[in-house]
Amino acid sequence: MDATRLDDSTATRLLGIAIDNIQRDHPVHWTHVIDGDDRLVPQRVLHPVFAGSFDWHSCVHQTWLAVRLLRLRPSLAGADTARNALDKLITPENCAVEASFFASPAGRHWERPYGWAWLLLLDAELRTSGLPWSVAPIADVLRDRWLEWISAARLPIRTGTHSNTAFATGLVYDSAQVNGDSELASACVDAALRWHRDETAYGGFEPDAADFLSPALTTADLMRRALDTDEFAGWLDAYLPELESERWRVLREPYPVDDPSDPYGSHLAGLALSRAWNWEAIAEALPADHRYTSLARTASAAHREAGWTYVFGGHGYMADHWLGTFGAYLDAKAF
Repeated sequence: MDATRLDDSTATRLLGIAIDNIQRDHPVHWTHVIDGDDRLVPQRVLHPVFAGSFDWHSCVHQTWLAVRLLRLRPSLAGADTARNALDKLITPENCAVEASFFASPAGRHWERPYGWAWLLLLDAELRTSGLPWSVAPIADVLRDRWLEWISAARLPIRTGTHSNTAFATGLVYDSAQVNGDSELASACVDAALRWHRDETAYGGFEPDAADFLSPALTTADLMRRALDTDEFAGWLDAYLPELESERWRVLREPYPVDDPSDPYGSHLAGLALSRAWNWEAIAEALPADHRYTSLARTASAAHREAGWTYVFGGHGYMADHWLGTFGAYLDAKAF
């Protein structure tokens, strides 16, 4: 996969939005449990690298977006401004503060799994890019936290929001593969098989009002990483045995978004983008003559067209602080 679908003009706009977001302290969404008034400090005190872009995980993946674009298109307009911003944020001192938080009891569960997965993806991008920044101190802590958690996790979380375990595990698996971390990659595959190998006849109702991920499709996207081509084809046949039926039109076609400026509406806008990359990956993982391959390609194209209409739609900060990442992940990929 390559990034040829992402032209320079689009990439420049995405880079500018990302750099504005990661430096922007307000509005901010605090999610910490605190044990005293002395813990009521600005987000940038606790998280000097990732305090912008509304919340920690969004700041992490907007930083990933900036780094990814600088790697792919180092001569973009605004690239020097982006590098200067990253120089100020991703410092050894700042990373030490973030790493210390995650090594503490307060960091054992916070932002798991979604934020952790994006941080490990950012780390892998930086380790392989030749760019001058490193979040390795944070990633080293979260890698160990991830292994501790996933090795003992009996059950997945099948939701369309941040707690979805299939999406996060897929990102971490990809990061581990790029880094040559066989222990981490194997832990992700083991979890995928433990959680989903014997699941058949998926019966969920999608989407929910707050979904930006599809529980069904993120599960399939994870399982295509864990199984070979023939095994995955058989698994998908059993998991979604009537995918061509009217029942699953709601999964094959983009869902209307009534108000993209609403926080939940922006989630549904992002759902079109994430479904697009799920469908595309599913199509590429299936045999060319499988009964769902053409269906998946058609569904991916429809969701991509619908999803990109929201990325630069001027729908306000609830959309702007994160949707660009999903557009870039679809078209620029990760690695």
